[in-house]
Amino acid sequence: MGITWRHWAPAAAPLALALLAATGCTSSTPDSRAEPTGAPATSGAPAKPVARVCAKPAAGPATAPKGAVTVDPKRVGDLAAKTKSSPAGTTFWLRPGTHRLDPDRYSQVLPKKGNRYLGAPGAVLDGRRINQYAFGGGAPDVTIRHLTVQGFKAPHDQGVVNHDSADGWVIEHATIQRNDGAGLMAGARQRVRASCLRDNGQYGMNAYKGTGQLRDLVLEGNEITGNNTGDWERRRDGCGCTGGVKFWAVNGADIRGNWVHDNRGAGLWADTNNNDFRIEGNVLEANDGPALMYETSYNAVIRDNTIRRNNWVEGREQAEGDDNFPYATVYLSESGGEPRVKARTDKIEISRNTLENNWNGITLWENADRFCNSPANTSTGDCTLLVKDPKSCARPAITAKPLYGDCRWKTQRVDIHDNRFVLDKSVVKCKEKCDRMAVLANYGTYPDWSPYQGEKVAEAITRKQQNRWHDNTYLGAWSFTAHDPSRQLDFGEWKDAPYEQDKGSTLRRRGGD
Repeated sequence: MGITWRHWAPAAAPLALALLAATGCTSSTPDSRAEPTGAPATSGAPAKPVARVCAKPAAGPATAPKGAVTVDPKRVGDLAAKTKSSPAGTTFWLRPGTHRLDPDRYSQVLPKKGNRYLGAPGAVLDGRRINQYAFGGGAPDVTIRHLTVQGFKAPHDQGVVNHDSADGWVIEHATIQRNDGAGLMAGARQRVRASCLRDNGQYGMNAYKGTGQLRDLVLEGNEITGNNTGDWERRRDGCGCTGGVKFWAVNGADIRGNWVHDNRGAGLWADTNNNDFRIEGNVLEANDGPALMYETSYNAVIRDNTIRRNNWVEGREQAEGDDNFPYATVYLSESGGEPRVKARTDKIEISRNTLENNWNGITLWENADRFCNSPANTSTGDCTLLVKDPKSCARPAITAKPLYGDCRWKTQRVDIHDNRFVLDKSVVKCKEKCDRMAVLANYGTYPDWSPYQGEKVAEAITRKQQNRWHDNTYLGAWSFTAHDPSRQLDFGEWKDAPYEQDKGSTLRRRGGD
């Protein structure tokens, strides 16, 4: 799994905003790193962060709700013990103070169906760098509100809250911070609202079920910041295992009104057979890598987002390494619209967003060597949602319809319109390689039995797969790449035949470029 942009070479290579306002989640930014510059009224994108919940978390109930079991922070292990001895559907109220589990690495709270955990003002569950997990088990429909969870040592690729990805959990007004691994895992029908996912070692949240697709996920009004403190991409080169939030095989996700900023790596990363995403009204800024990666996935609406100052670290590192690939702030890798995969849309629509002073803009990419059953497929063992058996993607069947098309994740039916792209190179502090829009593929070479060798995929993604830019506004010294990294175009060439992109769009250079 993970991105494959380094594989370019002509040679073999193995809730609504009203809810947020009601909960006090709208605010200006707390420091100059994320100072808003505003968005035009016509873009629909929010002009400033809408979810400053880490600095001002909503307070929980000061007294125990009627019928609730009170948990005492002075008694080590009290929360786990009372959970075990109480029936399903119990409400627990955690008194102010620091709550601790028994001093064993595997000690954790194992909720029962329908349990509710409410933190009083100042209630903290602290793993003390001893315990691996805070809340685990398979019980559905658990609620956690107004509680800080910190100091847990989940192993790599595992999580602290909802460790076992149980279904139907609701996480609201929680602070999940300074844990190893993922602060939060996800199950089907999970709701995460108005919470702070901050400074966790690998992910703020890892939406991963393990088997099948994880359905119906809502991420609304959260602040997701400073995650991947362990810098895992450097520790395990190419692991594809970091970000503010990572999504794996999620079918149906609404991601709205979140402030995703200052994460090491990507802000939001959907990887491998995700489908039917709506990413709306978010502020994505100052992430070291792309604001959004949508990889080997399907059908999405990405609109009304403010996206600024992303990809400065990873983009600059790549450019300084003499890599000419247009590594982008919104990066679609082998992802597109597919009418045969049921969703609320049958394309990927990117519209009404403001992208300001990022390292590169939008790249549509398709790796000619990456397909089902190919050794170059980094999503090992996975196939497209159109093919049940990856081993069927082999000669001679793969050379003819339907497998010739269905064995590939295709970047197709992408509609990019009514966006505002702003670039001031004096702000980004770059001279070149930070200014590109791109639609391209590599020269297919691998494996030797591949039916996609040569320029077949590059021709398809550029001219035959209904990928369109139109009616956009560009400010700054933008350039464009089509077909492959060597074809650098100016705006006129981009708009003219044979590419015919950005009909109805305008570009205006300005001082400082």
